[in-house]
Amino acid sequence: MAKPSAAQPAEAQAPKVIKLRRIEDVVLIARIEGKTPLIPHRWSEKAIRMMADKQQQETAASAAPKREPKNPEQEAHDSCYWLDVKEDDGSVVTKGAMPATAFKAAMVGACRFYGGITMVQAKQLFYVEGEGADQLVAVDGDPVMRQDTPRNATGVADLRYRMMFFPWSATLRVRFIPTMIDPDSVLALLDAGGKGGVGDWRPSSPKSHTGTFGQFQVIEG
Repeated sequence: MAKPSAAQPAEAQAPKVIKLRRIEDVVLIARIEGKTPLIPHRWSEKAIRMMADKQQQETAASAAPKREPKNPEQEAHDSCYWLDVKEDDGSVVTKGAMPATAFKAAMVGACRFYGGITMVQAKQLFYVEGEGADQLVAVDGDPVMRQDTPRNATGVADLRYRMMFFPWSATLRVRFIPTMIDPDSVLALLDAGGKGGVGDWRPSSPKSHTGTFGQFQVIEG
C-alpha cells in the first residue's frame, strides 16, 4: 500500500489567481416628449464674472458693483444652453439643450418610487451620454422668451428673463450595465424620472413646492 504524501507547506502552494472580466455596457436609445414646458437655467458668463469680481473685492464698500441696465433678450439667450447639431444633410443648426446630467439626476431620483434599487446603486449603473465639453443633449422645439418675477435673497421682487420650450422633445442615449439592470428597468426609471422633471421650476426641485415644469414621458425606446 502506497504511503500517502505529506501535505505541502502553505508557503509552497501556488497563489490563487484572481480572474476578472471587463464590465460590458450597452446603449439604449429613448425618445422622450415634454408634458409641461421646459425652462433651462444656465449661469451666464456675465453672472459668473460679477460673482467672481464681488468675491475678489478687498473691501465691503467696493463689493457692490453698479448694476447695468437689463437686456431681456440677451439675458434670456444667456440663460439657455446651446448646442450645434449636424443634420442628416450635413448642415449644422444651433439648438437649445440641457445637460445630460439633468436627465441622469431625474432617473436616480426616480428610485424613490421603486423598491429593490437605491439611489446610491443607480449612480453607478447608468449614465446619459451628452455631446461636447459640457455634455449636452439637444432639445427639439422652438424657444420663446418668458418673464418671471422671483424674489432675490433679500426678499425683493425682481424681473428674470429666460427661454422656455413647449412643445419639446429629445433623444437620449442611456449607457447601462446589462448584467446589473435590464433595459425595461432603465426605461421605467427614465419614464418615472419625467415625473420629477428637469430644468427650473420642476416638481423635484428642492427649493420649490409649486413646480410643475420640465416633466416628460418616454414615447419610444
